[in-house]
Amino acid sequence: MAGKVAARKEALREKLVNLAETQIAHGGLRSVKARDLAKEAGCALGAIYNAFDDLQALFMAVNGRTFQRLGLVVAESVEGVQAGPNERLIIMSEAYLSFASENTNLWRAMFDLEMSTESQVPDWYLAALEDLFSHIAGPVSEIYPQMDAENVVLMTRSLFSSVHGIVLLGLEKRISGVPPEKIKTMISMLLLKIV
Repeated sequence: MAGKVAARKEALREKLVNLAETQIAHGGLRSVKARDLAKEAGCALGAIYNAFDDLQALFMAVNGRTFQRLGLVVAESVEGVQAGPNERLIIMSEAYLSFASENTNLWRAMFDLEMSTESQVPDWYLAALEDLFSHIAGPVSEIYPQMDAENVVLMTRSLFSSVHGIVLLGLEKRISGVPPEKIKTMISMLLLKIV
């Protein structure tokens, strides 16, 4: 009996993640309402909170999927590519830009959740984030062969933050950014200059 209950709970969790992912993709994180989710899932409102502690936990499950998809897109962009580390960073950054452009609301949701280094973040979520960073760390280690592991991590996050900022400001057409058609050029200018 316990196995059936666990299977039903897991099936509901999967259904809720799928529905929330669709809603976020179409309307952003703020478009997701628990009552609407319950109605679409064909369950009671309280059943959502039996499957997830709160909506934040549900959103994290969606974001975990998105991080995994993004990591796969970034990794595949340089698979089998014969190029130097700077060029591979540019190719990965362009893949990141394409993913962000094509999945803007899901991409934004990954960064719109209120999370910090002090909050309780599940290990699987951190693993998905680290997987994304690992693709950047490889070329960084090649560019800076004498750099110790701690500084490779800092440089990796620095480059990610820089590219993310360029993409975010450009896609949002902020005054401090560049027009969307110039984003690739700006990323290349940044990444070609790191030595």
